Amino acid sequence: MLGLQEALSSTDNRAKALRQREIVDTLSGLVPKHALLFTPEDTTPYECDGLTAYRQKPVCVVLPETEDQVQAVLSTCHAHGFPVVARGAGTGLSGGAMPFHDGVVLSLAKFNKIIYIDPFAKTADVQCGVRNLAISEAAAIHGLYYAPDPSSQIACTIGGNVAENSGGVHCLKYGLTLHNVLKVRGFTMSGQAVTFGSDALDSPGLDLLPLIIGSEGMLAVTLEVTVRLIPKPVIAKCIMASFSQVRAAGDAVAQLIGSGIIPAGLEMMDQPMTAAVEDFVHAGYDLSAAAILLCESDGTPEEVQEEIERMSEVLLQCGATNIAVSQSEAERLRFWSGRKNAFPASGRISPDYMCMDSTIPKKKLGDILDAIKTMEGKYALRCVNVFHAGDGNLHPLILFDANQAGELERAEAFGADILETSVAMGGTITGEHGVGVEKLSSMCVQFTASELQQMLDIKSAFDPQTLLNPAKVIPTLQRCAEGGKMVVRQGKLPFAHLERF
Repeated sequence: MLGLQEALSSTDNRAKALRQREIVDTLSGLVPKHALLFTPEDTTPYECDGLTAYRQKPVCVVLPETEDQVQAVLSTCHAHGFPVVARGAGTGLSGGAMPFHDGVVLSLAKFNKIIYIDPFAKTADVQCGVRNLAISEAAAIHGLYYAPDPSSQIACTIGGNVAENSGGVHCLKYGLTLHNVLKVRGFTMSGQAVTFGSDALDSPGLDLLPLIIGSEGMLAVTLEVTVRLIPKPVIAKCIMASFSQVRAAGDAVAQLIGSGIIPAGLEMMDQPMTAAVEDFVHAGYDLSAAAILLCESDGTPEEVQEEIERMSEVLLQCGATNIAVSQSEAERLRFWSGRKNAFPASGRISPDYMCMDSTIPKKKLGDILDAIKTMEGKYALRCVNVFHAGDGNLHPLILFDANQAGELERAEAFGADILETSVAMGGTITGEHGVGVEKLSSMCVQFTASELQQMLDIKSAFDPQTLLNPAKVIPTLQRCAEGGKMVVRQGKLPFAHLERF
């Protein structure tokens, strides 16, 4: 006779099987047979995004090939109450593309065409599944490129960039996705066609483009994006500045910006991170430095020369112990190769890592780094730091081993502490990676109940049934009232319903 636990498990499995059959039967015929996946071996690759700590298999995965198929899938799911999570390349780091346990994953991988490049208007119309870097590669023949350059640009898609308002190492001068997108076209959960923004200087009616960019797939499904292209600079040079103290490097960032200099890129890495990336890509980093800054200037040769001299002067005044300036394009790219490979380099020195994404005022860089160093002792875990120093967007990588009892829980608590400390210093819980499920409870720290209710109201205006990417980004007011923070309480873990490592 089955025990109670076995009986419950058996009942649950039968319910899941019935739900899967219901959804698959309903959606079959809307897309070709090969475009509807529902066996475990086919759906497992979709169970998480770049945040691998939390996993959930979808009921099924749909891979439409035409806009009509997307519209049909959405309207049908809306009519039957099936939750939908849109997915691009799955490179996100906050669980934004993680499936809902009772719903459908809408993979837009097949929408990967560059529709048109207009070299005169300096724009490109691209489908949502086009890789970030592919836009610049296609525009290069016209002497143009797409400025936002996340570290994952070789793989991440423009649709995902729109969802997360992605930035990159050059966002300080050229802006985030929001500042480089003119128009977004797609469908709401009900299958209604919508367009945000315009090809013109302004769009009629309310300007909702900033609302859809960074909405993490909660308001509409993006299918086509019109991006702004800019001319490739004549020349670019990068300074690698070494500092004997991390705080001095942080103070130098504030001093650079305060002096009126806006570098094309301004990034910082601490010593543990530089050691990890140097061993990986051999970028030529100064391993004796407590921290290094990468400061880039681009433009005409005359502009670059003047700016490099001004930046070097400020950096030396702030205590830089050594300054190296790239003497060739190859050397410049080598300097940046380390920064671009910070995440995979961290994966070589630790079985697992958790990447946080808070922001703080630039003048607080030294303070937050001191606080993180104290937290390393508190949680008995290492943390390597790399971040967009110019705009105060931190990316601390907490190193842990999920196979060791308690380490994942300590990593979660460490991450929540970083986020809450960032808010206390006047910052935010996310800069470009989004909230997803990872920072859901930390939203309770950042926003009041009234502010969260306003967000829920906006979500309802687009998706009254809350079927599109549900249970993410905006915590329920009940969750916050219960003191929801991303920490272990009374032996209970956050997201207990999700599969762990």
